[in-house]
Amino acid sequence: MCAQETQKTEENERGVDLNINIYYGGRGIIDDPTIYVINKMQEVLEELRVHVERYNLYDGKTNITTLPQTLKEADGIILATTVEWYGIGGYMQQFLDACWLYGDKETIAGIYMCPVVMSTTYGEREGKLSLAAAWEILGGLPCSGICGYIENTVTLEMNGQYGQIIEKKAENMYRTINQKIASFPASNKVMRQKVTIPKAINLTPQETEQLSEYVSDDTFVQRQKEDIQELASMFKDMLGKVSQEDDVAYIDQLRNAFVPQEDFHARYLFMFADKKKPLFIEVKDEDLTIRYGQEENIDIYAKLTPEVMDGVIAGRMTFQRAFMTGEMTARGNLKTLRMLDELFTFTA
Repeated sequence: MCAQETQKTEENERGVDLNINIYYGGRGIIDDPTIYVINKMQEVLEELRVHVERYNLYDGKTNITTLPQTLKEADGIILATTVEWYGIGGYMQQFLDACWLYGDKETIAGIYMCPVVMSTTYGEREGKLSLAAAWEILGGLPCSGICGYIENTVTLEMNGQYGQIIEKKAENMYRTINQKIASFPASNKVMRQKVTIPKAINLTPQETEQLSEYVSDDTFVQRQKEDIQELASMFKDMLGKVSQEDDVAYIDQLRNAFVPQEDFHARYLFMFADKKKPLFIEVKDEDLTIRYGQEENIDIYAKLTPEVMDGVIAGRMTFQRAFMTGEMTARGNLKTLRMLDELFTFTA
């Protein structure tokens, strides 16, 4: 029997039903109200026979880059941080970045997340919303959280009503996970499906240690940045050569990326900020027409910059993502607009 199966068996014998991880993104100062809240929640969860693992992101012994590996056995997590100035803090942002880059998205899709954000200044509600939105974009499941402004931690500890609120939230989290309570889909998940998501990396303990060394090596990181900048510059030069003549820019790339669609006919007109003529595209089943110039009877009018179009052609974004983020504006039938990413497939 493997170690994980042995652990699961031992937990079942002790009556442990669920596994919940707490990731604390504050600085660990004594009077941090977030610490009091997660301590209280941990007490309640353990009384409910939940196995709780806690990770302090500020701890130098904890390498944030490899922490997504700890999500594999979790049924739910608590993301807890303190707003001391603005936003959710650097430690928590690093952890979410690591989940995006290295986390197993299939695993994350089955994990409930409860956000806990306490503030000693302004911004606890915004912080809570940021954590919830980030987790939904990652594909995870939502769970009702806690946020509040606490000027003095003693007030929090002495107020019985505050304690009851925390206990109820912990109980609700347990109930949500245990009963696998469903929720309505969120637009953030739609956004996630339109974005190219890095494939999860399953690391051995040796590879995890090596990755930690690389990430903490400033010389290695700087060299990687320089290599990326050099490649980006080379790629930009290549695109620049293609874009020298307004009458031919993007035409070859679009033709090469064209995927015919049966029983589909649409006329698109793309207007670029730096170009005098718009780009006209007509798709009719397997036939594709592309040229620069004004046309009538257009189904979709789109406006974007050459930089955004370059990003689409380079595979760094999709037409739909550009539209959703406001980098491209469009007028016409939304269904016809969405077909652009099926008609033209670009890879990085």
